[in-house]
Amino acid sequence: MTARWPYARVLAHRGGGVLAPENTIAAIKTGLDHGYRAVEFDAMLAADDTPVLMHDPTLERTGLIGGAVSALTATALAAVDVGRWHSKGFSGETVPTLDAALRFCRAHDVWPNIEIKPAPGHESATGSAVARVTANVYADLILPGGDRADRVHPAVPLLSSFSRAALCSAREVVPDLPRGWLVRRVPSGWRTAIAQMGCVSLHANHRYLTARLAAEIRESGTWLFCYTVNSTHRAQTLFSWGVDAFCTDSIARISATMQPLER
Repeated sequence: MTARWPYARVLAHRGGGVLAPENTIAAIKTGLDHGYRAVEFDAMLAADDTPVLMHDPTLERTGLIGGAVSALTATALAAVDVGRWHSKGFSGETVPTLDAALRFCRAHDVWPNIEIKPAPGHESATGSAVARVTANVYADLILPGGDRADRVHPAVPLLSSFSRAALCSAREVVPDLPRGWLVRRVPSGWRTAIAQMGCVSLHANHRYLTARLAAEIRESGTWLFCYTVNSTHRAQTLFSWGVDAFCTDSIARISATMQPLER
C-alpha cells in the first residue's frame, strides 16, 4: 500500500508567489499572511559554500546588478537588495541564508520543500551543503530511515532537484532526509531513476502530465507533486488524477487549504 502524502497539499511557490520578492523572508511572511504554512523555495551556494535562497545563477533579474551568485559570499549577498525589482514596498529585502530561512520556518510552523538549485558546476557541492544545513536545523526531528515514505516526519523538509548529482550527494551526506526528483516532462526511465536515487516523490510540470501517466506514477508507490499550478480548475483536475500536491504563484486566489472535490 502506498503511504499517504504527509505534507500540505498546496504550497506557495518561492515563498510568496507573485505577491512578494521570491526566495526572501518577506515572501515566506507573505505566504503566511495568506494562510500558507507550506512553501517551496530555492537554495544555491554562495562563494563561501553557504547555501542561500536564490533561483537564478546571476543577480541580474532579482538584484538588478551584474555578477554571479557563486562569486559572492553570503555576507556580500546579504547586502544586495532583492526586493526593489518587485515593488517599492519591498525595497531593502536581502538574500537570506538557507539556515536563516529554515529557522524562520521552524519558528512559524511553516513546512518547506527546498529545491536544490545548483549553479552550473556546483551540483554535488550544493546538494551536500543543503542537506547538511537542513539536517542541522531539523536534527531533533529526522528519523532513522526518514527518507522512506513510511518513515517520513511531516515537519522535516523535502529536498528536491532537477540535478541527479545534487540529490545523490544529499543522500550520501544525510541519507535520512526525504528527496524528490524534479523533471519537466516525465521521462520513460523515471522508475529506474527514482529507485537509484531513493526518492519518495516525482515533481513534474503539470502541463506535460496526463491522467494515465499520473496513475502509473501513483500506482508505483511514488508521490506526485506538480509545479506551478495557478488555476483552481486545473488544480482540481490534477487532484482528480491522484496528484498529491502542487505549488502555486496565485496565493491570493488559491486557498492554502484547498482539497480535492468530493466525487
